[in-house]
Amino acid sequence: MATFQQPKSILLHGRTYLLPSRPTVVVCVDGFDPEYLATGCANGILPTLSRWMTTGFHATGKCTIPSVTNTNNLSIITGAPSSVHGVSGNYYLDKATGKEHMVLDDSTMWGSTILELMADAGVRVAAITAKDKLRRIINHGLATSKGSICFSAQKAGECTMAEHGIENVEQWLGQEAPSMYSGELSIFVLDAGLKLLQEGRADLFYLTLSDYVQHKHAPGSAEANDFMRKLDARLGALEAAGATVAVTGDHGMSAKSDENGKPNVLFLEDFLNSKWPQAGARVICPIADPFVKHHGALGGFVRAHLLKSDADVDDMVEECRQLPQVEAAMRGSEAAATFEMPLEREGDLVVIAKENAVVGAKESDDDLSQLEGHHLRSHGGLSEQAVPLLRSTALVKEKDVGDKAWRNSDVFELALNL
Repeated sequence: MATFQQPKSILLHGRTYLLPSRPTVVVCVDGFDPEYLATGCANGILPTLSRWMTTGFHATGKCTIPSVTNTNNLSIITGAPSSVHGVSGNYYLDKATGKEHMVLDDSTMWGSTILELMADAGVRVAAITAKDKLRRIINHGLATSKGSICFSAQKAGECTMAEHGIENVEQWLGQEAPSMYSGELSIFVLDAGLKLLQEGRADLFYLTLSDYVQHKHAPGSAEANDFMRKLDARLGALEAAGATVAVTGDHGMSAKSDENGKPNVLFLEDFLNSKWPQAGARVICPIADPFVKHHGALGGFVRAHLLKSDADVDDMVEECRQLPQVEAAMRGSEAAATFEMPLEREGDLVVIAKENAVVGAKESDDDLSQLEGHHLRSHGGLSEQAVPLLRSTALVKEKDVGDKAWRNSDVFELALNL
């Protein structure tokens, strides 16, 4: 009778990942700008991460452009750019129908994920998100019949064994699901992952957080320090429970207001249609999110679709480059090639804001009163591309790294292979 051995690795998008030989936790800290790490370590409030920087591994890498949540979570769990997995924003225009859509599930992604293939290979996978919209994306292929657990902190009270691989989460964890608009939503994710680890219920974990705190509070502020202390303590607890822990971010974060606290905004659709009314420009902000209380749906990267004529695209590019808020402007085809984005889902024109600015569509569409007196902080552009990568243990195969230009999409390789 033939015998079958469990595979020792999986292959996805040309990259090999070893199956975990011990519990392995990958954490995506949403909005993990390197300044939060540097400031926290300098202030002595991050003992775990400070130690990892010395005795484990630390590098600063880059995220996928646009530097937004959905795109980068998919890049992290596929090890590939959006030209491969297909999700190049949180929000997009369907060019065939002219309708705008929020990305709320995995229906627009292409291919498989590291998590799915690990589960197929017999690895027990646990994936926990802060928001449920992201859970419905990264849940791709994680059937409970494979022993997978996948749920969100947002909907922790609604979990079922059939859909999520776990139930009665609030009672099990001894915590009620926190408010969507709180740093505690992320801490809930980490606490749930820690308890699953302590109970030995999974081998490979993906824990992805919320950037609510980072959108509202700058590095070194009391609120940011409180959140970072809690994050650091949970990371230390995951390590103490026997896991190899790797950490990265989906994107950074920048202040987007002037010295008086007024948001520095370019409303691009208003500008384009005032100068080229014949083009019928529609600007799409891929940072758009159903929960925009903390950033007003304004970010550093937008796409303009010209619904009537594209005759003046080159003129538009040149004019946009002269605007004080703009760092880069280019045809969509150039942007797709430059930033490894799917061409078929690209706009006619791409505009990227400077570090201190954001780009929106129409001034009449944005209600900045939701910022509640906080200075605008956001992401999406090149200035929010830098993110840390850390591992709790030193590299075994350091010679294989060399002068590698790290990306957040390398974090599973960091966690499993090196």
